[in-house]
Amino acid sequence: MMFLGFFVSSCIDKEEDILNQDYLIFGHFYGECRGESCVEIFKLENNQLFEDIKDQYPSPADFYKGTYEPLSEEQYELARELIQYFPQQLLEEEGRVIGQPDAGDWGGLYIEYGYQGKRQFWLIDQKKSNLPEYLQIFRDKVNERIALINGWKE
Repeated sequence: MMFLGFFVSSCIDKEEDILNQDYLIFGHFYGECRGESCVEIFKLENNQLFEDIKDQYPSPADFYKGTYEPLSEEQYELARELIQYFPQQLLEEEGRVIGQPDAGDWGGLYIEYGYQGKRQFWLIDQKKSNLPEYLQIFRDKVNERIALINGWKE
């Protein structure tokens, strides 16, 4: 009987761990663009960095459904601290669209945050003047990390 109790509690703990797995999906998208770099979406999870290979333009109607492949440890190291810049105020936003992402061909950011078994996502304007002040630093950090991961010079 003792063994059964251990087995049941062990399964529950593992299930709760999966539900409470925190992750951050981040990336940019540009509608008036050509090439692979027009949509770049990444996922930070389990001390790994993954890149989406579908590169589909995100929608404000639903969560992004990516197909993720693992990247190198070096690329993970370039992105891992991004979660530290995630603004908690974003969790209090009522809308999923902030500003006017890609309205003037300046692009947008896709951000998805999984925390404590909950998920939220946002489409965020790339134009700084259309953003609340608390999002401007995060926007800069996301763009900086995408450039570093891809080896782009700013």
